[in-house]
Amino acid sequence: MKHKQNQAYFIPLLLLGWLLLFAACKSTVVPSSRTPIKDIETKELTQSIAKNQLEYKKFRSRVKTTYDNGKRKQQIIINLRIEKSKSIWMSANMIVPIAKLLVTPDKVSFYEKFQKTFFEGDVSFINQQFDTRFEFKDLQNLLMGLPLTNINRGRWESISHPKYYILTPKSDKLRFRPTFFFDPNNFLLLEQRFMVPGTQQSLTIKYLNHQKLEGEFIPGEVQISLFDGRDLTRINLEYTRADFPDRLSIPFNIPTGYQPIEM
Repeated sequence: MKHKQNQAYFIPLLLLGWLLLFAACKSTVVPSSRTPIKDIETKELTQSIAKNQLEYKKFRSRVKTTYDNGKRKQQIIINLRIEKSKSIWMSANMIVPIAKLLVTPDKVSFYEKFQKTFFEGDVSFINQQFDTRFEFKDLQNLLMGLPLTNINRGRWESISHPKYYILTPKSDKLRFRPTFFFDPNNFLLLEQRFMVPGTQQSLTIKYLNHQKLEGEFIPGEVQISLFDGRDLTRINLEYTRADFPDRLSIPFNIPTGYQPIEM
């Protein structure tokens, strides 16, 4: 029972982490337009998307988070801080601070105050929980509205659509087959989907209500849906009070006397 109580706070944070984002002053190869340009070259499209992607060093935001797995619905406030390529820090609050999570390229650390427990392990732990192959940069990109797959690598094809630019890989040998939807007016990523070929498993991430900060665009809302073939888990993130600070503190020390847990 105690193990399940710990997971009640830990797993939603991990899901927020894994399940748990562009550009007025940048030049483009493909001109922006209200509707997609017909017969566009895929290479020109990927270059234009890359040139208009979000650039930042540090980011922080207050995040209203709703977690719903069909059996339990939970709402918490997350204070999110990201130092690009270095760390992702989250502090969860329900009137008072209840838990903290720190993810770096090599490590996952977490502690919660109700049971006074903590966990430390390498990043592969998250992949073991969800049978994925994501890396630190993927989590970072997910939160900031960027593709989880590098569209400048590999072979891609463009799917004709009246409203969006749609990119999908030509290879059929990928464990997770991505599909990306971009706004033709500003090349913002509006949605990314990942399907597991031969199964009903899928991960869908939608980016809504983009807000402009210092000439850059970030999503105001992120909707994440994870379907494992049987159950659907949804996480909704609403970003408020967001900014790109010059300085950012990442306070994380596991309190004395907390007990380790195994997941």
